[in-house]
Amino acid sequence: MVSFMSARKFALTLSAAVLTFAPGSLQGQNQDVLTEHRVADLQSVGQIVTSPDGGQVAYTVTVPRKPFVDADGPAWSHLYLLDVGTGESKRCVGGAVNIGGLRFSPDGGSVLYLSRREGDSNRVLYSIPVRGGESARLLEHSTSISSYSFSPTGDRIAFLATDAEPEVRKTLREDGFKAVAYEEDARFSRVWIAQRRNGDGAFGAPWSLDLVGNASSLAWSPAGDRISVALAPTPLVDDTYMHRRLHIVDPASGSIVARIDNPGKLGATAWSPDGAHLAFISAETINDPKEGRLMVADTGTGEMRDVVPGFEGHFTLAAWTDARTIRYLVDVGAETEIGDVRSDGSNRSVLVAPGHAVFTSFSVSDDGEVMALRGERSTHPTELFVQVGREGDIERATDSNPWLAGTRLAPQEVVRWTARDGLELEGILIRPLGEVDGRTYPLIVHVHGGPEAHNRNGWLTSYSRPGQIAAARGIAVLYPNYRASTGRGVEFSMLNHADMGGREFDDVVDGVDHLISAGVVDSARVGVTGGSYGGYATAWLSTYYSERFAAGVMAVGISNQISKIGTSDIPDEMYLVHNRLRPWDDWELFLERSPVYWADRSTTPLLILHGTEDTRVNPGQSLEMYRHLKLRGQAPVRLIFYPGEGHGNRNAAARLDYSLRALRWLQHYLLGPGGDMPDRDLNYEEDPGTPAAMLEMPAGAVNGTAGDH
Repeated sequence: MVSFMSARKFALTLSAAVLTFAPGSLQGQNQDVLTEHRVADLQSVGQIVTSPDGGQVAYTVTVPRKPFVDADGPAWSHLYLLDVGTGESKRCVGGAVNIGGLRFSPDGGSVLYLSRREGDSNRVLYSIPVRGGESARLLEHSTSISSYSFSPTGDRIAFLATDAEPEVRKTLREDGFKAVAYEEDARFSRVWIAQRRNGDGAFGAPWSLDLVGNASSLAWSPAGDRISVALAPTPLVDDTYMHRRLHIVDPASGSIVARIDNPGKLGATAWSPDGAHLAFISAETINDPKEGRLMVADTGTGEMRDVVPGFEGHFTLAAWTDARTIRYLVDVGAETEIGDVRSDGSNRSVLVAPGHAVFTSFSVSDDGEVMALRGERSTHPTELFVQVGREGDIERATDSNPWLAGTRLAPQEVVRWTARDGLELEGILIRPLGEVDGRTYPLIVHVHGGPEAHNRNGWLTSYSRPGQIAAARGIAVLYPNYRASTGRGVEFSMLNHADMGGREFDDVVDGVDHLISAGVVDSARVGVTGGSYGGYATAWLSTYYSERFAAGVMAVGISNQISKIGTSDIPDEMYLVHNRLRPWDDWELFLERSPVYWADRSTTPLLILHGTEDTRVNPGQSLEMYRHLKLRGQAPVRLIFYPGEGHGNRNAAARLDYSLRALRWLQHYLLGPGGDMPDRDLNYEEDPGTPAAMLEMPAGAVNGTAGDH
């Protein structure tokens, strides 16, 4: 095979469609820094998949919609194809489409994808030839196809689709009878099989397998004689999180031939080339907050083992390179590692050490000689990388945002501190752009959600993460990986059990104190923000620790631990992997770990943001926080609801509003003028940029302009 770089020495080539435009609103005084409008234009590489022979890589690029230009909605996703030999990419499917479910056909001649295109009633399986041509519908169903897997010979396809709505219920709904039986009307996802017809090669009518439960994680065995499928008792989110278990199924009879009793949360799965084993990512126990152990199971008996027991990291992906070797991706602290290990746990070797980039996915050719990777750095969002040869260099193959090359970005680094109880912690610090030695700066702490998540040392700026936008305005940003974060093994991720809102949020304050002691941060100008569990942290730090925080922006966060249990779609998950108690086990603890309980302490101006359709954290949590603070009247508080949005904003307009509103609130109270709340209305079309005066403020201005606190 021609070397990836030999024909074209890493030219970062993409189709003209990607390279020819820059962010839409550039009227500001300093357009060489990131602003909210520029961040709203950022594109990124999404799904990646390598062809069987390694000659091609199919990938998607996420393309945000433009407010006032496009119809509002979530970002589009376009399909691209990279020729590994030449390093050139071409766009195969673009426009107003969302592409997902990328695969290559068994013979490698076509790229398969799922999309709902013009004229489609549901999500359909399409095929497009690698050598050029138009997309063709390959398979459609009465409901949307959510996932699929081809048999090795391509003569059969297994796919997942939910049950259709009963006609009688649909008719009644159209006549105005829209009553919903809560948690009783969810429709199950089923496994369907279709056979190619002789002659025209089209698929015949599919039939469903009679499996008990809600199906997901579908994969055909290499020999085509079995299918692996995960089954949960119901379609409810709690069951999907906590009670999905792997099964090996005979596709001819629909009978279950083996059960793999993974002990908790379940992640990615992969068949070994000989079909004897299944590698998968799993929780260690039912109380493990996050799937992160690399497991291997015998597909005949269901017996399983932890391949790398006790590893202080979280595995995220596994793929077989031969019948005995697994290639893995693992989070290690704020970095990532890629390596190989034998299925018995021996011969573990690191192929891509931490520090090259933060990688979040990979795909390997059948012979293991070509690996595509999705990765990011502090200087750019996710891009496609390629390695040719097991010892070859990993080269960046795309540049989705070429305009970033002319953008000034602030330095970013991993920082470490010791918690008050002696625990060693780390986080990511983005320093103020143009930082001057000896000067202290305002700080925004962005607390991640979960808490079974963590911040990687990659790209940390988005509509909800202030990152480089705040840094361009002379504000430092800290992303703490407090106890219970992932990336440091199971024991560390369980350190907050039965202690919600306790030492985990003390860790955040200790991180702030570390930066104050280091002479980086002005202790009177510290703000906090975050979503979900990070919203809980924001509410807690703005009440219980209010004297430490000059401003807060709380998004989809918890304010009342008691009512949260009664209104969330994950009460069992909260019990099993976090609280380890039910409210009635200790009413006082649940009350005292609720920010509303400490509302009388709050003098922190708080902006609260929430989607009206959030089922994870009910919007009532934000309403409670708002009402308790409003009644006390001790500090400014504003509540913004986003109609139609859920647990985080998906649509372009709501994302831009969030970004503008949150940054304006924090800037208002950390840099000035402070005092009364900023106006409720925003000018969405104007991008003011970052005023030069803000980048060149004298020390006294940074340290003394914020309003009353």
